[in-house]
Amino acid sequence: MSAGDPVPQRCRVRVWFGDHVVADYRAEAELAERYAEAMSRRFAGLRVTSEPIPDTDQGPGRVLPGERLWEVAPK
Repeated sequence: MSAGDPVPQRCRVRVWFGDHVVADYRAEAELAERYAEAMSRRFAGLRVTSEPIPDTDQGPGRVLPGERLWEVAPK
């Protein structure tokens, strides 16, 4: 991607169990649409929403844990 290329649209897909979010995924629009379709098939009884992410909020959906989960290795 060069400096003049437009930033691809990102979307946020959420899977809902009632009022609770059970999955939250952010990606470029094409990948987010594929994820939403897959989750709709896998969890047919749950509501799946997809909305564009504003340009001001381009951070990751979920921070992944560090490489080391514990400071002390098991003995």
